[in-house]
Amino acid sequence: MLITSSEGVWLEAAGGRRILDAGGGAIVTNIGHGRPEIAEVAAHALRRLDYVVPIFATESRVALVNEVADNWLPDPSWRCVFVSGGSESVDAAIRVAQLHHVACGRPERHKVIGRDVSYHGATIGALAVGSHDRRRKGLESALPVMPKTSHYDPEQLEKVIEIEGPHTISAFIGEPVIGAAAGAYVPPDGYWSQISEICARHGILLIADEVMTGFGRLGSVMGHRALDFTPDIIAAGKGLGGGYVPIGGVYTRADVVEPIGATDLALMFYTFAGHDLSCAVAMKVLEILRDENLVERAAQMGAVLRNRLDEEFRDHPNVEDIRGRGLLQGLGLVADRDTGEPFPRSAAFADNVTSAALEDGVWVYPSGSGVFDDAIMFGPPFVVDEDHIDQMVTIARKAIDVTAANLT
Repeated sequence: MLITSSEGVWLEAAGGRRILDAGGGAIVTNIGHGRPEIAEVAAHALRRLDYVVPIFATESRVALVNEVADNWLPDPSWRCVFVSGGSESVDAAIRVAQLHHVACGRPERHKVIGRDVSYHGATIGALAVGSHDRRRKGLESALPVMPKTSHYDPEQLEKVIEIEGPHTISAFIGEPVIGAAAGAYVPPDGYWSQISEICARHGILLIADEVMTGFGRLGSVMGHRALDFTPDIIAAGKGLGGGYVPIGGVYTRADVVEPIGATDLALMFYTFAGHDLSCAVAMKVLEILRDENLVERAAQMGAVLRNRLDEEFRDHPNVEDIRGRGLLQGLGLVADRDTGEPFPRSAAFADNVTSAALEDGVWVYPSGSGVFDDAIMFGPPFVVDEDHIDQMVTIARKAIDVTAANLT
């Protein structure tokens, strides 16, 4: 399908067909499509600078560091480095954790504990710490083996650390709310506080993968705030650029990176990391989020979306679970709600639901792996209104019904 333009919550395809972007693309778009002020900022930035090697400062880079540190991170003293996207941010966060321990005289701490349901990106390092079976398929032999723990039981982490040896673990990584691998799965109350305590007790750095949950998506400035914990390192992309530019970042306390700076260890940059144009646009995206109170709107419209999903699907025979926070909501899809029996993988149920919804003019984001094999997610722009929400939920219901009927 050829997309030719976009505005607000809408994509327009060749021929004039309009598509409601209920997935925010890949849970990316936050301030809405087609903002003319973004185009103006981008044009101004390109008239001033093109490529500047990442080791130099530019006005836009410095401004974005200050904006993120002052308004979005746990403390203004946190350090920032920008990359080109989410996978790179996770990859760099893993390297920061490893180099921190090497710089502190603990090179044996080389393992990163991931979770049994997770997705952290498409680089070799990110795939290694993740567990998305479909996205790892065919690459298993190329991936470093990293230990995994439960996505819902924090006590299992203690057992994994004991088996592996705490002296071998550099970091633990997890999404506050699990996105692509589980369709907006929210862990049980108290999960993250226990994980934080266990990591701190063993000197393990806690990496929050906020690529999907960061910058307002959950109705709070960052996802860890919504889940009431504070990580040591944050990897975040997507919402930072709002879909207008490719950009991500790694953010951490000063005491994590200062030991690295005191050595000859190098956290090598990516060529297009912190591109001046991307920084200028990201700065404007974050300014719009704050000036228009769009984080608060994400919380408000997230509640509207959740209520509408509850109304439509609380008793649906093919919806096992309704889950999520803010404007990241998901449906767990099964063949039989009463038994929890999944659809056969060969049915590609979530993908076919997405295709059916798209035929009716709504894009929802297919997701799921492992025990959450079929799910769809709703992550619309924060400027979404109640009529849009009603349309996306109504069409999703029809798509699920039609797709399920086609399998019988």
